[in-house]
Amino acid sequence: MSKQIIRTEKAPAPIGPYNQAIKANGFLFVSGQVAIDPVTNELVTNGIANEANLVMKNIDAILKEANLTFQHVVKTTIFLSDMSLFAEVNEVYATYFDGDFPARETIAVKTLPKNVNVEISVTAVVEL
Repeated sequence: MSKQIIRTEKAPAPIGPYNQAIKANGFLFVSGQVAIDPVTNELVTNGIANEANLVMKNIDAILKEANLTFQHVVKTTIFLSDMSLFAEVNEVYATYFDGDFPARETIAVKTLPKNVNVEISVTAVVEL
């Protein structure tokens, strides 16, 4: 099995001992992304829609670094600080896909890294 580390400056650097993404066996596994602006390294916390949009932009930057798009995404996991945020996050999330949505689960958790409100990870196929 070959394994390739994917890293881009257009998404936030990992805040722990992990990589932004790993490409292996025809899949890309993108680590959970939070709303950290990759330019300023600051958290974006001015509204859940802005937070979710930045998370998705960070995922997009990692996908692009691996020469992939959201069309390649086959599975997502969304972690929320409160399920009451579901509708707003879902609305932002939906705009990144062309209607061919991946499999997904959404989970409310007690606390997320840096006390953010949303974290999203994705798995993508390398070839469509």
